[in-house]
Amino acid sequence: MFDPSHIVEVAAAVITRPDGSFLLARRPDGKPYAGYWEFPGGKVEPGEPLLHALRRELLEELGIYIQHAYPWITRTFTYTHATVRLSFYRVVKWYGEAHPYENQELSWQFTHDISVEPMLPANAPILRALDLPAVYGITNAAESGVKVSLIRMERALQEGLRLVQVREKKMTEKALQAFAGEMVALAHHHGARVLINGNAELCREVGADGVHFPSTQLMNLMKLPDIEWCGASCHNVEELFQAEQLGMDFAVLAPVLPTLSHPHSQTLGWRKFAAFIRECSIPVYALGGLHQDDIATAWDHGGHGIAIMRGIT
Repeated sequence: MFDPSHIVEVAAAVITRPDGSFLLARRPDGKPYAGYWEFPGGKVEPGEPLLHALRRELLEELGIYIQHAYPWITRTFTYTHATVRLSFYRVVKWYGEAHPYENQELSWQFTHDISVEPMLPANAPILRALDLPAVYGITNAAESGVKVSLIRMERALQEGLRLVQVREKKMTEKALQAFAGEMVALAHHHGARVLINGNAELCREVGADGVHFPSTQLMNLMKLPDIEWCGASCHNVEELFQAEQLGMDFAVLAPVLPTLSHPHSQTLGWRKFAAFIRECSIPVYALGGLHQDDIATAWDHGGHGIAIMRGIT
């Protein structure tokens, strides 16, 4: 009989190519949920390290050898036949050509154009997380001025920035509405999304894509507003847990390193950052004293990417 308290550990791979496509596999006949699409991977043996299990499974299933994989997010899902905990890794470098050695079908897909269905229920939320870019830009017009801030953001958007937070706590309501409207128009022109810091009403007024909740608002939220994208600022495990329970699309954890605005604040450092987000079920950006060349370090420690304010370009 199925025991829901027993959790089956699974290592899963998000195998990504430079063009942004990722590999999905269709479960063969004879397996539960035959015909459903999922990310490749398999069960972890007792005492087996997760990455070792993933290397073994991909070699057996696809005939590929992992050269570089980043830990990512962990999701637990209860099916009718089992409760599984899926530890996802982003596999960015491997050698060998993927072949279906276990009678499964294979398909390379893009988040904006999924052409296969149905997706295995536990894997479907991962597609949304994959649609988040590695860099989350934050406006800083209070320091640089509105004109300079817009110029810098436009340059960053031209260089590939695809997610922006309008965070201007010192602006008047009228000035913020005008600035947010300009930022939304500019970002949408480049195919980027904009989140408004802590203001769902302003988000709707200016046609932004979502809301980013400061930690104080996060801890008082009972449920998410009916808005496309929701993120939250976190500084400890309690706030991260709240973000997960609410079903936030992502979180930002800070401060990782010393910042110019808070040079004497206590920082997490990369080891504590990694410990805080281990087994987190939503993507987490690192924030605080970071630059573009810190992205790989964030990935190595389980982060989805980095959030940056200064040095955005």
